[in-house]
Amino acid sequence: MRVVVPSLLGLALICSTAWAIEPAPAPTPVVTPAVQATTATPSSQTLPANKPGIMPAVATMNPNGLPQEAKPLTAEQLAKNKALQDANVKALIKDQATRLQQLEKANLDALSQNQELQLKNDSLAVQVQVLQSERSAQMFLYGAATIAVGVLLGFLVASYVYTKRRRQW
Repeated sequence: MRVVVPSLLGLALICSTAWAIEPAPAPTPVVTPAVQATTATPSSQTLPANKPGIMPAVATMNPNGLPQEAKPLTAEQLAKNKALQDANVKALIKDQATRLQQLEKANLDALSQNQELQLKNDSLAVQVQVLQSERSAQMFLYGAATIAVGVLLGFLVASYVYTKRRRQW
């Protein structure tokens, strides 16, 4: 058992480091002019907002099936791409701001609920202490009454026995 547990822990650590490696980005597919004409949209040529960079030109194929040289993007295309990236960044910022506001509201609600529960817990703790002290006082009174009844019965039995012996003499 002493050998099995450390070996399992070591194996788990080794396996967890293998998952920490980031996967390589997928290569971009080559688009033919016919497919490019049907599927080309401004959003399909943009990069995600969290990865800014130079936009690559779309690779095209010549009639022989060989890739043609990539044509540089025009200033108008670069401006459109930049505007799309800016719009994506603004949308992400707005989304982050709304999420932040929601989290702050949820945090304040949780804090107020936590404070209410702590106050309720304190009041219940006080009630428990009061009930325990009342119970101990009640037990004290029961004990005192039992002793009093015992003493009274003791005197009655003793006087009965004493009078019975006296008659016998």
